[in-house]
Amino acid sequence: MHRKATWIWYPGDMEIWLGNRFNNRRTERGAMFPPFWKQDSHWATVEFSKTVSVDDTEKIVIATEGDFSLKLDGALQFGMPDTFLIPPGRHHLSIKIHHLPSPPALYVDGPNVKSDSSWLVTYEDKIWIDEQGVAHGCGQYMYAGCWALNDIHQRPSSFRLCRKYVGAEARVHGQGLLTDFGQETMGYLVLHDIKGEGMVNIFYGESEQEALDRAYCETLDQLHVTAGDITDVATRHTIARQRDYTLEGSKAFRYVYIETTGDIVIGGVGLDYEYAPHEGRQSGSFRSDDEQLNRIWDVSAYTLDLTTREFFVDGIKRDRWTWSGDAIQSYLMNYYLRFDTECVKRTIRQLRGKDPVTAHINTIMDYTFYWLKSVYDYYLYTGDLSFVREIYPRMRTLMSYCIQRLNDEGMAEGQADDWIFVDWVDFPMHKRGSLCFEQILFCQALQSMVILAEALLKDHRDDLPQGSLTIADYAHDITSYTVRRDSLRQLIKARFWDDQLHGLTHAIEEGKINRMVTRFPNMFAIIYGLATPQECQDILHHVLLNDDVEKISTPYMRFYELEALCMMGCHTLVMNEIKDYWGGMLREGATTFWEKYVPSEQGAEHLAMYGRPYGKSLCHAWGASPVYLLGRYFLGVQPISPGYEEYLVCPVLGGLQWMEGEVPTPFGKIYVRADRREITVRSDGGHGILRVADQETEIPPGKTIRLKTPENQS
Repeated sequence: MHRKATWIWYPGDMEIWLGNRFNNRRTERGAMFPPFWKQDSHWATVEFSKTVSVDDTEKIVIATEGDFSLKLDGALQFGMPDTFLIPPGRHHLSIKIHHLPSPPALYVDGPNVKSDSSWLVTYEDKIWIDEQGVAHGCGQYMYAGCWALNDIHQRPSSFRLCRKYVGAEARVHGQGLLTDFGQETMGYLVLHDIKGEGMVNIFYGESEQEALDRAYCETLDQLHVTAGDITDVATRHTIARQRDYTLEGSKAFRYVYIETTGDIVIGGVGLDYEYAPHEGRQSGSFRSDDEQLNRIWDVSAYTLDLTTREFFVDGIKRDRWTWSGDAIQSYLMNYYLRFDTECVKRTIRQLRGKDPVTAHINTIMDYTFYWLKSVYDYYLYTGDLSFVREIYPRMRTLMSYCIQRLNDEGMAEGQADDWIFVDWVDFPMHKRGSLCFEQILFCQALQSMVILAEALLKDHRDDLPQGSLTIADYAHDITSYTVRRDSLRQLIKARFWDDQLHGLTHAIEEGKINRMVTRFPNMFAIIYGLATPQECQDILHHVLLNDDVEKISTPYMRFYELEALCMMGCHTLVMNEIKDYWGGMLREGATTFWEKYVPSEQGAEHLAMYGRPYGKSLCHAWGASPVYLLGRYFLGVQPISPGYEEYLVCPVLGGLQWMEGEVPTPFGKIYVRADRREITVRSDGGHGILRVADQETEIPPGKTIRLKTPENQS
């Protein structure tokens, strides 16, 4: 395959820079609303280097974001050349770039010499590289970061999502125009045929009630239109008067209400719909005999697509931020829908930021543990060990931060500067002391570190850059994290398991057990394998199926509750729950799935949250859970070894007459169809096992396998 040149930068810096722009776009009623956690910055000066060998004089093209100096074999060259001639032989090429507005980035293209992820990069941390390409000093250099931006004219700082125009009919309502785009959407509002002078007041709503409530809608815009200019009042940005005007800030909405002053008349309203492209991607699918379930899958997929942007975002109206707890679910859903691994990596890097670690990710302790596990999930689904090698040092320093803050028993306990989230709950639940839920997440984070350190140790190479971890580092980590993981597992059982309650209790507060039983630690004990088979049965019957235990009201934790029930074989129950819970939102008119759903609420109650009448997000990533649940536990496709090298297919109808679907993988797709008579599986690669009841059949790549459906699997 012909190797392509691509833009490169210091690894993680582009994600950090883009994340700062992304997370600071949120507005509430025209006011900027930045995130409340630490935001790092990119390195302003970066040096790229590569040792190259050419048989003949080779002309290379050079493009950068920033001013640069060029050295060949240690000799400084004149100016900042667009092209450069490399003489025959072996040479060391070094390009140092300085740029404050965005990360220093480099593009080099020649017949043989091309910028790619094999180039080395340093931010000048007490290191220098001599004319032979040998590093000196006490700093480190590493491989460059990239996103496969292969066009010299596609500069990284100009990275944008795609857009396409969508029209809509506006109708007169009261003193203004009301436009219904038919479903939840996101993009840039377009005003057509603007005439006159005065003010244009724009009110957005995920519901009609919100758009019409000028005093309390969450997002709005104001434009001042004169004979010569149009000014965005909030940003004070002014452009020359245009007949058609596209607002500069993207918004999420279904309805838009516009009122004007003066003699302003607006001829029409449209939208530049903004989206992350997935055309040509190996996308997942699902269909069954149940049309309501098909609709749930479609709306879930659309919800995830809307919340897949430069990064995986929580909600497109509010918060429009990257949250680690939301993101880990988006990643899992994505593996069954679009398999967009680049967005996963961007989000993981952006969330982590730079060292030193001074706070938990998003300031939330549970979200740090989710972040650590998300890297393991990425490796399992993709087999991409190069990304693990890049990010593992930052996993290590983050884990060190966690360990430094443990209490005397070795358990994770919230400090004064931590937010212990767990979930939004409608019942009194203290989050003080050592929560069993947090210990289970911490234990799984340690398990992720062990597995990844073992994989990196097995794949260790001698040609890695200076500053890379060594065999001794990985061996130490494996031993250290294994000991801590095993000790914590024993501690969880000893301190929190209650034989009389048949489950795990809530917390230890000031040395005393809080014997409250919630679903959270118990379902995670099943999912992460911390409970014995008998304990799993106890949890199932005394906690998860016990109506006296407080119910979960968010799709966020429904994701895990239904996963635990599937793992316990309760597929028909889960199917009914999906149709009742997500189907309930559809019956309320949802076109995307919500941040929270309480069936007993009526009318406008469904729109309120956080003490605000329209505070609830009606398009929230964690609402798309059925994409994952149907792919993983009903089509039954799951990787057993990294990158689907080995995988398992265990389809369960769960009361359906038939179902079929495709699951994307690194090598293509796995197709599954099941009805009450036969199961059909076809795969493009990997080594698969079709397992139904006590029957197992191998699935060779490129072959179609059929197996009769056992009577008890209907």
